[in-house]
Amino acid sequence: MFVHLLAACVWVGGFVAIAVVARVARRELEAPAGVAFFRSLGRGYGRVGVSALAVAVLTGAALFAQRGWDQAAGAAALLALALILSTAAGVAQARRMTRLRQRALHEPPDPVVDALIDQGARWALILRTTIGTLSLALLAFGAVLAS
Repeated sequence: MFVHLLAACVWVGGFVAIAVVARVARRELEAPAGVAFFRSLGRGYGRVGVSALAVAVLTGAALFAQRGWDQAAGAAALLALALILSTAAGVAQARRMTRLRQRALHEPPDPVVDALIDQGARWALILRTTIGTLSLALLAFGAVLAS
């Protein structure tokens, strides 16, 4: 149970910390430094976050195996699957955004690239909201089931 809680704390805490860091970095860093910073942050946190999510999902499955699989376990598994898929989509989208932003920095201004960056930023917000909502829903669901 401790390992599961620790992994969940790292996942949710990291998600919140990245939101705070992103807000500050966007305000304080010039575009070239910001692109490099977010690329580095994504790669560095990716290892920690994905590991924490994997440990949380695996230990959560083990906890459900001990209590028995029922509709609640099935619902938690669906939430976890949706979280994993949303996170994978978020990682892929972040990588696309990095490539687009690097292109915008190194090539002449292009309205098509600018439009793709704007569209990507909207998708990023949707994905972050989805990942955050699913994370909190899964955490709340687990807390209710554990009590």
